[in-house]
Amino acid sequence: MSKIFDSVRVGRYTLQNRLVMAPMTRSRAQFDGSPGVLAAEYYAQRASIGLIVTEGTQPSADGQGYLTTPGIYTDAHVAEWKETTDAVHVKGGHLFIQLMHAGRMSHPDNTPHHRQGVAPSAIAPGAQMFTAKGMLDIPVPRALSTEEVRQTVQDFRHAARQAIEAGADGVEIHGANAYLIQQFFAPSANTRTDEYGGSIEDRARLAIEIAAAIAEEIGADRTAIRLSPGTTLWGIEEGNEGPDLYRYLAAELDKLGLAYLHIMHQGNEPLLADMRRLWTGTLIVNRPGRSRDQVGADVDSGLADLEAYGQMVLANPDFVARLKINAPMNEASRNGFFGGAAVGYTDYPTLSDTEAA
Repeated sequence: MSKIFDSVRVGRYTLQNRLVMAPMTRSRAQFDGSPGVLAAEYYAQRASIGLIVTEGTQPSADGQGYLTTPGIYTDAHVAEWKETTDAVHVKGGHLFIQLMHAGRMSHPDNTPHHRQGVAPSAIAPGAQMFTAKGMLDIPVPRALSTEEVRQTVQDFRHAARQAIEAGADGVEIHGANAYLIQQFFAPSANTRTDEYGGSIEDRARLAIEIAAAIAEEIGADRTAIRLSPGTTLWGIEEGNEGPDLYRYLAAELDKLGLAYLHIMHQGNEPLLADMRRLWTGTLIVNRPGRSRDQVGADVDSGLADLEAYGQMVLANPDFVARLKINAPMNEASRNGFFGGAAVGYTDYPTLSDTEAA
């Protein structure tokens, strides 16, 4: 694992190692979309990792899908996020805010305006979502007009500027996991006949326009994107053209000179190799379920420049230190994943806590 602890240049920053905290929804934000009162402590505890990517953060009221997820589109959001970014920077860490528009993966009860969710087309995902009333069917979304799609690009641009005002080192566009941008990729969710539907080029257009707008607004070296080729969550089916769409995306996004591409890998190794070849910049690979003894394998082989981890970082604030000395890892408690307060969030012990006890 020697290379995994080497410093690395990502965009305009030099990171202390090649480990990344993957974005993870924790559902502890306040109802106005400001980060929860413990967010600064939670992220600062993990600042020894090379790069922190925050939980998905909505760029607009329409972008919210779940209860108590944070936003980054009002001045109040900026002020609250500033406490978190300052806390991480004091510890020497770097943090990108992930911009996530949930699209059709939304329920009116969960949003500040209580309106119908929006999507590329009026096709429901065929799933349920947790609300204050319990699990409810996700209703059919409203199809965005062409002008509203263009406004969504501007919403992302505005949110990126707000993130920088809040002290974030950059932003990661969430183009994965069956949310709005991937909904545009998938023929099962996108039956549009305008310039945002139909061909590979048109289904990829929104992602490219958002990336270009944000790069223009805050700098390409502070702009990144996450993709999950082959994801089939919540009614997403990318069809036989799916791999070619991602090859096209990798080549087109590469032209923008972004800080990094973050791939949530679903197992198509030839496609991942192709994207590595087409993407000449920094590549982060997140393999769900990767075991501890596989940490560093993608970096050492040259397939990835950095590796992202979720639950192991969630449960181990001192993840890097434990890796270096091969210390035991805490197990993540699923009961504390979503909602609540400190339990399962900021109360995981470090090695020094254990020694003191």
